[in-house]
Amino acid sequence: MRTIDRWLTSPWRRSAAAALTGALPVLAFPAPSLWWWAYAALVPWLLLARSAPTARRAAYDGWCGGFGFLLAVHHWLLPSLHVFIFLIAALLGVLWMPWGWLVRRLLGGPAPAGRGAAALLVLPSAWLAVELVRSWQGLGGPWGMLGASQWQVAPALRLASVGGVWLLSFLVVAVNVAAAVLISVPASRVPAVASLAATAAVASAGWVWAPRPEVDGRARIAVVQPGVVAGRDSAERRFDLEERLTRRLAGQDVDLVVWGESSVGFDLDDRPDLARRLAALSRTTGADLLVNVDARRSGRPGIYKSAVLVGPNGPTGDRYDKMRLVPFGEYIPARSLLGWATSVGRAAGEDRHRGTRQTVPDVGHGLRVGPLICFETAFPDLGRHLADDGADVLLGQSSTSTFQHSWAPEQHASLAALRAAETGRPMVHATLTGVSAVYGPDGRRLGPWLGTGTSAARVYDVPLAHGVTPYVRHGDWPVHGALLVLAVLGVTEGVRAVRTRRSGPAPLVPPARTVHGSPARPGR
Repeated sequence: MRTIDRWLTSPWRRSAAAALTGALPVLAFPAPSLWWWAYAALVPWLLLARSAPTARRAAYDGWCGGFGFLLAVHHWLLPSLHVFIFLIAALLGVLWMPWGWLVRRLLGGPAPAGRGAAALLVLPSAWLAVELVRSWQGLGGPWGMLGASQWQVAPALRLASVGGVWLLSFLVVAVNVAAAVLISVPASRVPAVASLAATAAVASAGWVWAPRPEVDGRARIAVVQPGVVAGRDSAERRFDLEERLTRRLAGQDVDLVVWGESSVGFDLDDRPDLARRLAALSRTTGADLLVNVDARRSGRPGIYKSAVLVGPNGPTGDRYDKMRLVPFGEYIPARSLLGWATSVGRAAGEDRHRGTRQTVPDVGHGLRVGPLICFETAFPDLGRHLADDGADVLLGQSSTSTFQHSWAPEQHASLAALRAAETGRPMVHATLTGVSAVYGPDGRRLGPWLGTGTSAARVYDVPLAHGVTPYVRHGDWPVHGALLVLAVLGVTEGVRAVRTRRSGPAPLVPPARTVHGSPARPGR
């Protein structure tokens, strides 16, 4: 241990160690998907920040660890963003500086039992505050939330229906903090064990109490995934392939056919021939088609990404324009300053335009669907609002073809499991090149994934449920609770600081005599 302490006296070596420990949670996410690792992955980072010689150094440990975490979780963006991925990770890593400071404040030194016990509540709350801030769409959205690593754990999915992915993040961090306390703070081991027991009891109670989705219907939904189509005229050739795959669905009694993001590269008003071909497909299959148009819109300035519903007579008029765009991928923030990003990466040459509201179209057979496009599936609030607005099925249209040989397709597909569990609604995740997946209203996967590179049309028998989950009813209450904990902490620390100043130590020297108090001049 002393050897390690001496090695960490170098600021550079310590910063590198913090970045490495911050990156460890990435193994809990797909593709490795070692979900159990999430419950111990933060412990090395916690122990490092706890041992910081000063509060400032602990904040730096938080910053470096946050940099390592974000770089690891988003490493697949490197070919597209190049140097920007390091800049973004460094800027967002600043959000973990207060977290690192709090780790040392509550666990550092010979921490009394009270501070160790407080850490079990405060540190998970501070982590949730970080996730809340970085979940803003302009900062890249909530990709890589720690709770999302539990997407394939049935008990965790039940808890997601109670408090969303936020509750899972809180519990995962709480277990890590308790483990760090058991290792490093002997005076707080009893509270740590009690906290672990209480966490297990509360989680078990939530698991038992959470209402299970009651299946009250079924829908047959087909996913069309064309696979990789590249080169010249790729938009035309992709449409032709999607058309051939869709024709295979004739006679299979499907209720809806879903194509992936950017599956149609032309505005249908400008290309009535394509609209007629889609309408013919609807008549052939006996179902509406939900396609995704990525094109400059006729009669309206700018490029939009839109989920467009097409029936047997052509486009029905139901469409959803993507509201939350990917920074740099679909628009460049402050383009006048950062527009040069297009010369060093695959940044958007022209900004896409945003939609203004969510829609819940009726696709026939009494089936109402809630479309989401691309990384919008990472936002818990969008799925919750769609369920509250009456959607029977959530539909995600995506394309991760740029990141085909990375961890991104698996990570993206896993998010749909959480949205399904949170809302109690099944979710269909349809992509151009994989991974496409379908999940039931409890978040469990239905049938096989369509992996990267697969070219196929597959029909899924999707169970429907219409109950209201606690998360849909009460919203992001774990976040509100975390902010309340931090507010109470701020008030407590402020009161303690005021009392310390008022009852400061007695002066070490007698007060200086004034002219009025001089013995040589009594009375003056």
